[in-house]
Amino acid sequence: MILTDPENHKVLDILPRRTENYLLEYFLSFPKEKRREVKFFVSDMYKPYAEIAKKCFPNAIYIVDRYHWIRQQIWAFENIRKREQKRLGKNHRLYFKRCRELLLKHFSELYDDQRQTVFNILSLSDDLRTAYYYKERLYALWDEQDIAKKKRSFVQITDAMKQSGIEELERCANTYYNWLPQILTSLEYSYSNGYTEGCNNKIKVLKRNGYGYRNFDVFRKRILNAF
Repeated sequence: MILTDPENHKVLDILPRRTENYLLEYFLSFPKEKRREVKFFVSDMYKPYAEIAKKCFPNAIYIVDRYHWIRQQIWAFENIRKREQKRLGKNHRLYFKRCRELLLKHFSELYDDQRQTVFNILSLSDDLRTAYYYKERLYALWDEQDIAKKKRSFVQITDAMKQSGIEELERCANTYYNWLPQILTSLEYSYSNGYTEGCNNKIKVLKRNGYGYRNFDVFRKRILNAF
């Protein structure tokens, strides 16, 4: 478990585990006055984090990292693509698989010939075409400058996915409903877990270069020294 200050790009601490009880004990060890000064709490969509934010940082604005909630829609889209390519013949299956990156890329970033390829693929499946439409609408949220309009659009997209009749999109919409306040907050503030994810990658490199560490305290000191 890594705790960071994403604004000042600082690693605050490295903890041996991330179970809810352990983290509650850790954070509650700090004075209540200090915990009340925390302004923002940014995390992924790990459910215990919501309870920790509520109990330990009552004044903090809780933000779900946007990469993690966008990924939910990408997973739904990918599951639909895999389902549909299984339904088609061998040649179409290979065609779907080879064009995966084109389908995931923002439509506005594609060249004309790539766009035609996407059109050809989407013409083969109504469900995939619908999922692609909602994927693009979510991507377009980042170009919207009006915060209130951005939030309204997200709720409209979520409601539409829920009513789409496509199982994968409905599951994604349910996840969005469960985290709706935190997701809407992420549309308002620029904070994210980008720095934290970068730290995680560096830690994995340190662990690999050291062929693993038997002692957590040694590993923790090595990480903090590296940062």
